[in-house]
Amino acid sequence: MKTKNELKYSKKHEWVRFEGTKAYVGITDYAQNSLGEIVFVDLPAIGDSIKEGGVLGAIESIKTASDVYTPIAGKVVERNEELIDNPGQINNEPYESWIAVLETSDVAQLEVLMDEDDYVKFCTGGV
Repeated sequence: MKTKNELKYSKKHEWVRFEGTKAYVGITDYAQNSLGEIVFVDLPAIGDSIKEGGVLGAIESIKTASDVYTPIAGKVVERNEELIDNPGQINNEPYESWIAVLETSDVAQLEVLMDEDDYVKFCTGGV
């Protein structure tokens, strides 16, 4: 299982990378591995306001379909259009293949997310 130190993680296996007031959101390596080969990604609409824990989109794999939840609240300001034609990119590079960018002014939301060490413990049953 790959992780990155600069990211924050949710218990539903999403990652968040903050750049100022923008939050890039995607699914973790653990999540993409559990899903298997990803064949479709449903992206949110630009301008959607999504509450913490709200559905950001959906991912379909050859095994199952799963909603993607946002671990933070915000307004969708970008979406990763490349995933429409190449959804399997999430399998290849889960931490570069963000699903959407949310604009948020509440960076305190990071406090409820796990850092890399806590996320690894969570996934391996150590938390």
